[in-house]
Amino acid sequence: MTTRDGGSNDPDVIVVGAGAAGLAAAIFASRAFPRLRVTCLDGARLIGAKILVSGGSRCNVTNRTVEPADFWGGPARGVKRVLHAFPAARTAAFFAEIGVPLHEEEGGKLFPDTNRSRTVLDALLREATSRGVTIRPGCRVQDIHRSSSGFVVASDGGAVMNSRRVVLATGGRSLPKTGSDGFGYELARRLGHGYVETTPALAPLVLDGDRHGVLAGVSHRAALTCGTGSARLRLEGSLLWTHFGISGPVALDISRHWHRARVEGRAAPIALNVCPTYSSEELAEWLRHQREVRPRAYAQTVIGALVPAAVSAEWCRHCGVAADTTMSHLTREERIALVRALTATPLEVRDSRGYAYAEATAGGIPLEEVDVSSMESRVCPGLHLVGEMLNVDGRLGGFNFQWAWSSGWVAGTAIARAASLSPVVLQPEST
Repeated sequence: MTTRDGGSNDPDVIVVGAGAAGLAAAIFASRAFPRLRVTCLDGARLIGAKILVSGGSRCNVTNRTVEPADFWGGPARGVKRVLHAFPAARTAAFFAEIGVPLHEEEGGKLFPDTNRSRTVLDALLREATSRGVTIRPGCRVQDIHRSSSGFVVASDGGAVMNSRRVVLATGGRSLPKTGSDGFGYELARRLGHGYVETTPALAPLVLDGDRHGVLAGVSHRAALTCGTGSARLRLEGSLLWTHFGISGPVALDISRHWHRARVEGRAAPIALNVCPTYSSEELAEWLRHQREVRPRAYAQTVIGALVPAAVSAEWCRHCGVAADTTMSHLTREERIALVRALTATPLEVRDSRGYAYAEATAGGIPLEEVDVSSMESRVCPGLHLVGEMLNVDGRLGGFNFQWAWSSGWVAGTAIARAASLSPVVLQPEST
């Protein structure tokens, strides 16, 4: 492999995509073997747009605790090996080292102390540059071919570069305005890879009906279930009612499973429990007890002790319970209706808001086609795949960024290790 002191103008490694995973792979490769010549090519003119808009423009860098159970898609054993190679604690230490100390917020989320995503991006670009990584924005790769010495990478405008290794880090299809259009999947398929159909993940859900309009702006704890039988999944977290439907962490997390069920031809009913700490039996018993100890209290007020007042009023209205109905006048049938509605209201999900609002992509290149000890392709030696391109997606809370840092570290250090073991071809000095 020709290295930095060689005579060739071509890089040793081309990283296609200069987002979180691509920058991580480039930085860690150059750190581990400084003589490597690493070039990042990115089709966007402004690097790191997805980093800048993430976490409400604060960038949720990672989470205090990250485990395979926080992810879906690829085999848990493979996901675990990648995550444990570069865990969240090492991510926090790395960012502190490059001038971005992190602090913890609710749910273990780690944000930069500045609360600005620009701080994260600037530090990554500064570190990459200081390590000798060349970053070329506005350079969209059109094709990649195998060659006798590695790869030929063709970009727009007819530019052609050769390299011994290529890292595909183009991201998925989420937030296309940042430049993610899924073309990396096509590049991987041309090089022999399979493909799991993609869907949005972490996207707000669009509902039919009018209930969400009445409650727009109200937030509360809730549980959502998706699916039927053994495939039924229950998630709990904060829910936000909006003018189009529902958002908030629990809605974003469940959206992935709703989409996957649909694309796989499975039933995907979603039901809402606005009293997630209660089962239907427990809630029925609680209402019976309230009837005994607070007979003159309005039912709507009593239920308002468990949920926001607007939710209590809407659920009572939906069950035909008048606003002035006291607990002593609440009939058995009305109690049964309220318990059923509060713990298992079917939601009429029309769709999600799609890739334009999704924070991640589910599906992509099968993780089974990658050696997780190096992120190197099992079907195309010398090709490495990282980040959102792979069929691995995490829940909300910094987990998808952690997958980017971990997979980038595994790929970058593996590339450096391979380079250090390869014979270095030095060009003769000119006379």
